[in-house]
Amino acid sequence: MPRDRNAVSTLWPKVGQNVQVPYEIDVLLVKDRITDITEALAMISGKTCIKFHQRTVETDYMYFSYGEGCASYVGFLGGEQSIVVGQTCRPGNICHEILHALGLYHEHSRLDRDQYITILSENIIPGKEKNFLAKDGNTLGLQYDLESILHYGNNYFSSNGGPTIVSKDSSVTIGQRTRLTALDVQKIRKLYQCAV
Repeated sequence: MPRDRNAVSTLWPKVGQNVQVPYEIDVLLVKDRITDITEALAMISGKTCIKFHQRTVETDYMYFSYGEGCASYVGFLGGEQSIVVGQTCRPGNICHEILHALGLYHEHSRLDRDQYITILSENIIPGKEKNFLAKDGNTLGLQYDLESILHYGNNYFSSNGGPTIVSKDSSVTIGQRTRLTALDVQKIRKLYQCAV
C-alpha cells in the first residue's frame, strides 16, 4: 500500500439508489475474522446507501486480505481492490479502511485542520510524516469532526510516546474506532448522493 494513500477520483458505481459493493474474504481470514469484517460492513450499510454482498462473478470488488496492520487505498480503483486486515484490526479499524476504499481521506488531513488540532512533528516516527500531511480534498461542506472514525488518535505513529496530534478542544477524545459519527454517516451519504 502506498504510504501516503493518494486519493483517486472515482467512486464505486451506483446501481439505482444504492451502491452495490461485492467483496471477498481471503481464506486465511475466514475462520477467525469473518465476524469482525461483517460487523465493519454492517456499520456502513446499516446507515447509508452502500450495500455489500459476497462476490460471485464481479470483476470489481473489495478483497479482504491477511497482512500486517490495517490498510487500504483511497477510492475506487477497479478490479480486485485489497483491504489489508492484520491481527490487531478490530471492526472499527476495518470500517476505517473500508471508508478509505469508498473514497474518504483521514479527517486530520483536511486543509482546515489547524483550526482544530495541532500536529507535533517532532514526535512523529521518521518516515511516517506523510500520514500527517494536509490534502486538498472535498470536505463535502461538512464541519470538522474531531470524533470521526477517520481521525488519528493522540499518539499514532509516535516515536517517543509523546502526542503526535493534540486537539484544541481538550474535552474531545480523538481517534475512536468504535462507531461512525453522525458526520461520518453524512459524509458517506453526501459523497454517494444517498437518498436517505
